[in-house]
Amino acid sequence: MRNPTLKINAAFLQKEKLLWWAYTLAAVAVSTQSLWQRVNRHGYTAYENYVIFKNAFPHLLQGLNPYMAYPAEQWDLYKYSPAFAMAMAPFAALPDWLGLQLWNLLNALPLLWALLRLPVLLPERRPWLAWFVLPELVISMQNSQSNGITAALILGVFIAMERGKPIRAAGWAAAGGFLKIFGIFAAAPALVYIRRRRFALALIAWSALLLVAPLVLLTADQLRQVYGWWYALLQTDHSRSVGLSVQGWLLSWFAWDVPKGWITAGGLLLLGASTFAVYRQPAPAHRILLWASLLLWVVIFNHKAESPTFVIAMCGVGMWYWQSAENRPWKTILFWTAFACASLTPTDIFPRTVRAQLVQPFVLKAVPCIIIWIAISVQLLHTLLTKQQLTSDEQ
Repeated sequence: MRNPTLKINAAFLQKEKLLWWAYTLAAVAVSTQSLWQRVNRHGYTAYENYVIFKNAFPHLLQGLNPYMAYPAEQWDLYKYSPAFAMAMAPFAALPDWLGLQLWNLLNALPLLWALLRLPVLLPERRPWLAWFVLPELVISMQNSQSNGITAALILGVFIAMERGKPIRAAGWAAAGGFLKIFGIFAAAPALVYIRRRRFALALIAWSALLLVAPLVLLTADQLRQVYGWWYALLQTDHSRSVGLSVQGWLLSWFAWDVPKGWITAGGLLLLGASTFAVYRQPAPAHRILLWASLLLWVVIFNHKAESPTFVIAMCGVGMWYWQSAENRPWKTILFWTAFACASLTPTDIFPRTVRAQLVQPFVLKAVPCIIIWIAISVQLLHTLLTKQQLTSDEQ
């Protein structure tokens, strides 16, 4: 006999209004905590990523190199596009006590909107996905990162393409690419849809618009110089670290120092094969798996992936798990292992010594996500092989 109390609690947790309150309060609470923390001995705040983002606008406006080090103002380098620096203009004009709150709300609420409107996924499963993603979103907001809005933009492309709105989808894809470069890979799954030609043309138009948008503030020569500075930074930045990525896993587990280009090429090849498989057999379940694969791919093949980035990957993990009507035990075990390794290991549930000696050195936050991505790729490629076999049999 089922417990009626559990049924009532489940229905309560599925209420969208509760989720809107939870995401809003999480953003406000995290922002307030960061604002209350004292600056460290170097004079830097607990929300330095936000400081870096908003400082990029006045640097751009003053004709300075926004990609230089400014140790008197911020602890690290700005690494995003000139268009993103321009988009931070409203935040640069606001005091931090207000701007940080709005920034974290911008990362939380659009993501919740997207999660609650995911196509293919059953409506009663979307709230569970939103609850599942929330702890990882909190980690990202504690670092005042932009990963929440990045995930929302990628999901926005998915939603728009499913609704037959390729121009809107292209706008979200271009915005994602100019926010974080890997966001442009949201264009890959969009190619399996009927209106892909219109999407491609719109993507070119939106990208061109964002490329020249800083001309509102700069001359053509100044903008050319800014892009040169950005390119030089990215070239240097690419060789420095391996992050919580496939390369970091291969290096820490097997001491395989494989060139990053080879790993990225291998990942692109598999992602391309998965996209082709769905293109040949674009069933709804296959489409959502392809988008889940992309959300994982942009994290585990990112040489700069760090803990706050995994809010993007966990959206993919949740979509992979909840799109199935029934899940086998191995999938459930892998699903909760991913949650424990990604969302719980950075917390005090895991002692500091365990994190320092086991979790971080062995890249445990990334490993379950890598396994799930491989499982999705195998499943999608199997559908391609099955279709080819059926075609051969019919002939």
